[in-house]
Amino acid sequence: MGNIGLGTAAIGRPIYINIRHEKPREDLSLQEFRENGMGILDDAYDNGVRFFDASPGYGLAESLLIEWLGQKNDPDIIVATKWGLSYAADFDINAVVHEIKEHSLEKLNEQWEFSRKLLPNLKIYQIHSATLETGVLDNIAILQRLHEIKKEYKITIGLTTTGVNQVEVLRKAVNIEIENEPLFSLFQSTYNIMEQSVLQLKENFLNTNRQLILKESMANGRLMPSTSFKGHKSLYRYITKLADKYNVGADAVAIRFCIDSFPDAITLSGASTAEQLESNLAAKTFKLQKEEIELLSTYKIDPILYWGERKQLSWQ
Repeated sequence: MGNIGLGTAAIGRPIYINIRHEKPREDLSLQEFRENGMGILDDAYDNGVRFFDASPGYGLAESLLIEWLGQKNDPDIIVATKWGLSYAADFDINAVVHEIKEHSLEKLNEQWEFSRKLLPNLKIYQIHSATLETGVLDNIAILQRLHEIKKEYKITIGLTTTGVNQVEVLRKAVNIEIENEPLFSLFQSTYNIMEQSVLQLKENFLNTNRQLILKESMANGRLMPSTSFKGHKSLYRYITKLADKYNVGADAVAIRFCIDSFPDAITLSGASTAEQLESNLAAKTFKLQKEEIELLSTYKIDPILYWGERKQLSWQ
């Protein structure tokens, strides 16, 4: 029940926009960090995960996967990666700038040259955080280059969305055609108990060849019961009640909500430890009741409030 993939941001760089329950170790060497990342990839694989999502913006993620794929030599492993975001913190957890977005043809070609080393397991290539503001969906040279990659390497072209206007970006992207065929057939968007805006596009993914990937199912840690967000007390009580009922963690309840909302989608785990991964994967051991899904759905918040709150989160 439920298809869960591993997002590799947390194993590729030491900190992320998130609410952490443990402080990142400042004395962790790069070698130890690499070894931990390889260990998580192995743990995921041993627990049946065959879908891995990466990006140049995730620090070591792509290079870890390249090395790991060589060891596994398994054609069933599917890798998705992206272009448009670069990692800038150089593994300094106190860095001011952690990532840089650049949606240019030059950046696409530069990052593709490295990302293509993930072939033949690389099946999906995405624009990282496509927005209307960068104009990437109106850049004919970029769209044509993506079409060339799609045809030459038989790769699915997709994009990821973040922010208040996710739905607007998705609506625009599904209608883009190059040489009389849709360019994008995979869409990775934020969806969780709090941010349900993409639900209004559900019909666009039913009985079509469009694939949906759900990210940030934990709302960057905000769905783990916390005293930091007093406005979500009622939700936390209900998540805790469901977690107790199904003998799982609150994280598994949050992930299960995504799986039950979009059964054909891939929901990403962002685990950075073996314990987190095991807890996340427990979402596959149960199924929420219809009335439980409906009640959880009532806890959605306005996207403007959701993304405003997210902007207040720190890199940690």
